[in-house]
Amino acid sequence: MKRTFIRITLVILLFTGAVIIVIGALVRHAAGRKLREAILGELQPVCLKNCTFKRFGSANDGGYLMCENLIKPLDTAYSYGVGSNDDWGCEVSRRYHVPVQQYDCFDPARPTCDGGTFVFHNECVGDRTGYSGSRFFDTLQNQIRSNGDTGRRLIIKMDIEGAEWDSLLAAPDDLLASIPQITMEMHGFDDPKIVEALRKLKRNFYLVNLHFNNWSCTSRAAPLPAWAYQTHWVNKRIGVLDPDAPFPARLSPLNAPDSPTWSDCQLRTPGSKP
Repeated sequence: MKRTFIRITLVILLFTGAVIIVIGALVRHAAGRKLREAILGELQPVCLKNCTFKRFGSANDGGYLMCENLIKPLDTAYSYGVGSNDDWGCEVSRRYHVPVQQYDCFDPARPTCDGGTFVFHNECVGDRTGYSGSRFFDTLQNQIRSNGDTGRRLIIKMDIEGAEWDSLLAAPDDLLASIPQITMEMHGFDDPKIVEALRKLKRNFYLVNLHFNNWSCTSRAAPLPAWAYQTHWVNKRIGVLDPDAPFPARLSPLNAPDSPTWSDCQLRTPGSKP
């Protein structure tokens, strides 16, 4: 009788534990879905009356859409996350005859640009000043200040594999408000700081382009089709919103080859080439 009681008790405890685990998993799943829906809710591009898109850089990875007619006058450009080449920075430097401040503390390669000017910094952008292991990090504000570019007209390209969220959250609003255009690839779908950073950007910028990277398609990010997405942000001081355009914007593939698209992820498997 005693053994039977013990067995029943163990079964009840095991069943209760399993129920608790299942409930916990369901709660986490619901919370994750709610967060991803909030991220998608913030990633709603708009149309501008005064933006002429042009792709700067390479045809695939390394190329970014910007509003070409809103770039000049330009004093300098900042390229975060460089690697072995910086096609975006090279085209910008040659076209506008400005230096490009490059930052990358992970890849020791030093890209070159025939006809352009690169200034390479062996450091990364982050939310504080200091070393992480052997790598040095500094804030966006400090890096711009140390180059003497505070108050100057500059544009930014950023592709730093998820470090963008902390870097943006650490940047003062008045600094972000002074930057005409920021083009970047963003990463992630499961961190609440993503929503916070997107809302911070939208205080001063219009999101005018959204392209989900078809190398990163995954059902785990649903309703987002992928965990990496290229975005372009235009300062509200210079962008003129088109109130008659549909919202969210669906930009013409003819003048916006990186326009928002879900078909890439629907038709391609993760790891396939664009």
